[in-house]
Amino acid sequence: MSENRVRRVAEQIKKDIGGIINYEIKDPGVANLTSVTDVSLSRDLRHASVYVSIYGSEAEKEETLQALNRAAGFIRSEIGKRIRLRHTPEINFRLDNSIEYGAYIERVIKSLKEEDDNGHENGSGQDH
Repeated sequence: MSENRVRRVAEQIKKDIGGIINYEIKDPGVANLTSVTDVSLSRDLRHASVYVSIYGSEAEKEETLQALNRAAGFIRSEIGKRIRLRHTPEINFRLDNSIEYGAYIERVIKSLKEEDDNGHENGSGQDH
């Protein structure tokens, strides 16, 4: 199977699952701020790892991940209706912390820059 086809199918699945999570799943265990960040498909299109970013506490993230995995059968059937494939992939949701990690790195860089700026202001009147 061509890499382009796998990539196109993965993008379509990502888009469709995002819509299903936001508009069709009624489970109160799914956090409001849940987004699909990536979909990794096996070459035979039978298995999909769906990476989700969840905004909330660790408990909310775990609860949302469990709710999504419980709803995987429903989501899979919806994908089967929307995308014509010989086999609709088995879906496994995984937590993606990359957005959170990026925000953390940004805060660290900002605080280091502020420390550096404050250090130059305080030491600028000294003779070396």
